[in-house]
Amino acid sequence: MRVSVIGGSSVPPETAAVAEELGKRLADRGHTVVCGGLGGVMEAVCRGAASAGGETIGILPTDRRADANPHVTVPIATGMGHARNALVVMNGDAAVAIDGGPGTLSEIGMALAHGRAVAGLDTHAVSGVEAVKSPADAVDYVERESESTT
Repeated sequence: MRVSVIGGSSVPPETAAVAEELGKRLADRGHTVVCGGLGGVMEAVCRGAASAGGETIGILPTDRRADANPHVTVPIATGMGHARNALVVMNGDAAVAIDGGPGTLSEIGMALAHGRAVAGLDTHAVSGVEAVKSPADAVDYVERESESTT
C-alpha cells in the first residue's frame, strides 16, 4: 500500500523523530511512503523508510527533481507549488498527518474528500481524522481502515 505522509516542513527534533519512526514502521510493513519530498516531516519520514530499505516517492512543488531530500528514491518534479498537495494525497491509499500548518490542513481536507483514511499524530483536530498516540497506532489504523474499504 502507498501511504501519504503529510506534515510540517520545519519541525522540532521531537516531531522529526516521530516521523522517522513512522517511516521505518511503514517500510517494515512493506508500504511505500508518498510525501512532498522536501524537509521537516517529509525528510524525516523518508529517512526512516530508507533506513528500513523502503521506497519513498517525493512529489515536489518545484520543477527540479534535484530539490528532493536525499532520502527520496523517486522524485517527481511538478512546478505546481502548493497545488501539488492534491497529488501527494491522491497517490496514497491512506494518509498520516504529523504536526503541520495550513498546507497540511489542505491535504487533510483533500484526503477526507477523496475517502482516504487519515490518522493524525499531534495535528489538526478535524472531524474524520483518527487521532492516534504513536506511529505504530497510525500504521495499524491506516492498514485496518484501508482493508475495510477494499
